[in-house]
Amino acid sequence: MRLLPRSLFGRMVLILLVGLVAAQVLSAALSLYERETYFYRIGRVEAAQRIAEIVKLLDSLSIQERRRIVEVLDTPRVRIILDVPVPASGPVVPAAAGSLGLFQSNLRDYLGADRAIRVNPGDSPLANPAVEVKLKDGSWVGFYQRPRPHIVWPRRLLANLLILLMAMVLLLLVAVRWVTRPLSLLADAAEQLGKNINRPPLAEEGPIEVQRAARAFNHMQVRLVRYMQNRSRILAAMSHDLKTPITRLRLRTELLDDAELKTRFAKDLEEMGAMVSATLDFMRGVDKPGVLQPVDIMALLESLQADAGELGQEVIIEGTTSRPFACDPQALKRCVGNLVENAVKYGKKATISVEDN
Repeated sequence: MRLLPRSLFGRMVLILLVGLVAAQVLSAALSLYERETYFYRIGRVEAAQRIAEIVKLLDSLSIQERRRIVEVLDTPRVRIILDVPVPASGPVVPAAAGSLGLFQSNLRDYLGADRAIRVNPGDSPLANPAVEVKLKDGSWVGFYQRPRPHIVWPRRLLANLLILLMAMVLLLLVAVRWVTRPLSLLADAAEQLGKNINRPPLAEEGPIEVQRAARAFNHMQVRLVRYMQNRSRILAAMSHDLKTPITRLRLRTELLDDAELKTRFAKDLEEMGAMVSATLDFMRGVDKPGVLQPVDIMALLESLQADAGELGQEVIIEGTTSRPFACDPQALKRCVGNLVENAVKYGKKATISVEDN
């Protein structure tokens, strides 16, 4: 996917960061839910105790005194109403579990099991219930709690979670960087190996897997160096040994009576000598760029065509050019000659197209 980071470091950071943030968000949500549930359960226990105390107080007062006390005890959060109409149905059976069951159980513990109580649970388990209790004189009093306020976010808890998340992210970045750094060093070493086969070996340190990878890379580098050295010695020896028979062939060429054949032999030997000298220079690390000079392209191609014809190979030249081309003649001839040789080898014949640009 295009949105994913391309580096291993970026992908590991993204995966771990998403998992860490998801875990923190889930943990915060569960903590807030448990906090709200706990507070409302404790609040209902306290509300049951307060209702029981008020009911007991009202039982001991006359009707006139009750009204004065109710005016004092009535608050914006909880309204107390005297002379509530007698409920049409009997008291509600306490719930078997949950905060509502605990609330009803506490009311009966405080007021006695024979006290008539009616509880309206509200729309949800966390809603504040409305309570109607029968006094000793037979009248009913109602306690109606207004809807609970909106959830107040615990800023300190959220701040602590944010600080923890930032610390974990910082630790995550350091850890991922520490784990992936050896891979970056290995990739850099592999890239530099193509430029300098004799570069210093990698440090074999770090975790066991990294040590094994560095050790294997160093062994590979040693084998490559040994292979290059052996190849260079072999090519240098072959090129050096070829100089002696080439020299003998040149001497024998001078003894030929056929001038045309002598010229061809001399030309081939000159090319062989140039190739041997170039190979030796390459083995010694001496870079000698070819001398650029104007070359008659048609003459060069015709000579390749003639050489191929002597070997029974078919080479066709299409088009013509009259302008000379500045290049290294030997390099261009080897290049075109290799192409012609491959074309004849795999296609039975070669066709060379020439045109002026």
